[in-house]
Amino acid sequence: MKDKSFIFEQIHIEVARNASDDFNLFHDKHKWLQVTHNPFKGPIVLGFQLNTLIEYQMRLYREAHHEDQIIADNQLRFSNYQIIFVNALRPRQEMRLDIKKTLIATIPELTLTNRIAIKSQGKTILLGYKKETKHPLFLADTDLSGLPDLNALPDKTVVPGTEFFLKRKWMNNGNVKNFLSGSFAEQSDYFDELLQVAQYPEVFPCSLTSGALLEKAQLENHDFKRNPMVYTSHDISVDRVHLATLKNNDKLHILVKQLPESPDKTLNHTSIMLRTYECFGVLENKAVLFRIKLNLVPLEEIIKNLSGKT
Repeated sequence: MKDKSFIFEQIHIEVARNASDDFNLFHDKHKWLQVTHNPFKGPIVLGFQLNTLIEYQMRLYREAHHEDQIIADNQLRFSNYQIIFVNALRPRQEMRLDIKKTLIATIPELTLTNRIAIKSQGKTILLGYKKETKHPLFLADTDLSGLPDLNALPDKTVVPGTEFFLKRKWMNNGNVKNFLSGSFAEQSDYFDELLQVAQYPEVFPCSLTSGALLEKAQLENHDFKRNPMVYTSHDISVDRVHLATLKNNDKLHILVKQLPESPDKTLNHTSIMLRTYECFGVLENKAVLFRIKLNLVPLEEIIKNLSGKT
């Protein structure tokens, strides 16, 4: 696909962060200055905002190449995003999205794969893949059937007998529309009140995970100014069958589990240990809407590594 260019303004960031309850200081037009040794020199675009841009452009690509029919005919119910964040994107910084031609594999099962890249000012912002599959590519082996009734548990607590932190959210059509608009996605392709159409996008429910992580860290007395964390990767699997049932005011349970840090899991073969989270979006009827594996690292460690310090 020919590269498409976009320029985010600060208002796009404001709309997206407000719609998803993301209070990370990195996105705040005033508070970014309070982040210790912030190298970005201004607010930056949300990771899930870029994912939504990719989602919408991939939707247009699939429709233009009649691949949405292949997905439907073969019941490829899972939409998967494998994203590596290389650099941050600032507002008023022109960026280009490149989607490579679809590769169709049949072994071990039918899979549609596209390589994607976002670049700006000669730098790579992110790299990754968009894949359509019959089964989730990420965290597929996690069985959540034994969980207690999440509806009966208090918000912002640990699920008894597990390591999961629970954050409860409710779907809101207005927030979804704003997040789409803040991500250069045409909201009317998803919502039409006159025709009574309300089709939820894939990434928006996933974006609420950022707020859940922030609230978990806040309860743990994490210092967001002195020890900021940045995403290095998102691995996302969304169940389109369950997504199609989503509607305004639906309840979403977000489960977050932090894995132990290990010298065996580091950033790009450096000594920087990854902080990995396994996250799930569970509907009121216990259906698993999304599965996400997130990697974060302390900004301070990246800066030390870049400057050659130990």
